[in-house]
Amino acid sequence: MSDAALELVDIGANLSHSSFRKDLDEVLAEAARVGVQTLIVTGANAESAVDGLALARRHPERLRATAGFHPHHAAEWHGESEALLRELAADPLLVSVGETGLDFYRDISPRPVQERVFERHLELACELKLPVFLHQREAHERFRDMVRAYRDDLVDGIAHCFTGDRRMLHEYLDLGLHIGITGWVCDERRGHALRECVADIPLDRLMIETDCPYLMPRTIRPRPKTRRNVPAHLPYVLDEVATLTGYDRATIARATTTNARRFFRL
Repeated sequence: MSDAALELVDIGANLSHSSFRKDLDEVLAEAARVGVQTLIVTGANAESAVDGLALARRHPERLRATAGFHPHHAAEWHGESEALLRELAADPLLVSVGETGLDFYRDISPRPVQERVFERHLELACELKLPVFLHQREAHERFRDMVRAYRDDLVDGIAHCFTGDRRMLHEYLDLGLHIGITGWVCDERRGHALRECVADIPLDRLMIETDCPYLMPRTIRPRPKTRRNVPAHLPYVLDEVATLTGYDRATIARATTTNARRFFRL
């Protein structure tokens, strides 16, 4: 699949993951060949946030980074965590607070701890005037209410890797959030609710992402020999969103790239 003529932004790429340590340069080159020129490296705990910003510093022409504690890592938050996020946020290559939010599906961190750490991220994003990169799973109502409490002071926010239904989507849109769509939309088994409502997302609120190395699009043909998702697979998400919304792929590419550039101040 060749998309070099279409400029795409992968707004959620876990490039500090160990699976990319040996071949990141090749991964980035492959992404460029299909039009994925800019990537936002997700920081989900202290280590990945530091490593993600280091990657952005190595490739400032193509990479930017986020920094936060995913709810799975909320229990790792300690007295120096906030100082670390502030230090990282001082670098202009750090473009968002997060990944942060609530995950009541696995409860890897206790729920009260998740809520406390999420609230601190929201306060920090408001103070630093940075957008917030949000995660939610099986915690919609509590997540929605916590975001709403800070929304007037947040410069912007995105529901990253949105997998919900129409009601959830519209409640996030009512909060003024952007919506990030991953390869989940390519999964006819698990993505049914999302596939039914993705056309409801206004073009000026839509972004696309791989969340690599996770969430490999099931529409890839021939099927890859590895289960590792890579940024070069982003065009499959683009194609599925175009099919489901009725827009041509160039329109979706142009809108999502414009939105990403504005949101992350690229």
